[in-house]
Amino acid sequence: MNKKNTATRSATIADNKKAFHDYFIEERFEAGVVLEGWEVKAIRAGRAQLKEAYVIVRQGEIFLLGSHISPLLTAGTHITPDPTRTRKLLLHHTEISKLIGKVERAGYTMVPLNLHLSKGRIKCEIGLAKGKKQYDKRETLKERDWQREQQKVMKQNRR
Repeated sequence: MNKKNTATRSATIADNKKAFHDYFIEERFEAGVVLEGWEVKAIRAGRAQLKEAYVIVRQGEIFLLGSHISPLLTAGTHITPDPTRTRKLLLHHTEISKLIGKVERAGYTMVPLNLHLSKGRIKCEIGLAKGKKQYDKRETLKERDWQREQQKVMKQNRR
């Protein structure tokens, strides 16, 4: 399901701000995440991090690697939590084949953008992205500073 309108999201749990700094995000997809019980509790408590996470394709399936979910102290004694384990992402077959085609042929990469709750379920929004060059990053920073400066001037003129 191609997510153009992200206003339907209920609650963002973890954002990957670094992804927007390092990549041009061209398309977004919402994927379910296969989680264990302790992971769900920890994510709902806000103990998830996507900063170093990335998405790969393995044998026709999509996986989330490098995301860190810190276990709660109340996690059971019968399990051994692995905070950085590989988690499978759930997408429709057509979406998976589209993603694989773009990644393999067109030179795109897949990055996790955020974890959020949608209708009581934890979802991961992944983006189809192209890498930014260093000058692109500098240009983005200049543009952001210019927008901020414009806002300051407009605010002063209103007074």
